[in-house]
Amino acid sequence: MNFEAVDAETFGKSLKGIGLNLLVRNVRAHCAMLETVFDMTVHQPTDDFAIVTYGDQVFQLHADGTYHSNPLLGLLPENGARGAGLEIRLYDTDPEVAVARAEAAGMHVLQPPTDKPHGLREAYLLCPDGYAWVPSRPKD
Repeated sequence: MNFEAVDAETFGKSLKGIGLNLLVRNVRAHCAMLETVFDMTVHQPTDDFAIVTYGDQVFQLHADGTYHSNPLLGLLPENGARGAGLEIRLYDTDPEVAVARAEAAGMHVLQPPTDKPHGLREAYLLCPDGYAWVPSRPKD
């Protein structure tokens, strides 16, 4: 699918399986952070929406205002973290590289790269919207 040219209806009808949609305060700033820290690709970014790809995975960013008639809007905190309890795991991202880029992109390093007993080396990065991004790779 050509994510640069696809219209909303065609894109929506193409989605399958489990989808991820993050509500963010500033779509363009969040896109820049994802591109900088995780080498993600952003498609059709606007102030309200963007399609984001990570390898062959696709997800969406929406600004709060696009949810004006959505029942979730009333549950969003005015300030503070939004994604408490959600880990967005990026199994194809080097945690050392991501951590080196994270703070300059506005992220907070919750945990530096660490070898875990489940066989992965991973870091925990908190974005300004409160989502925990976990770059990880199999440990040596």
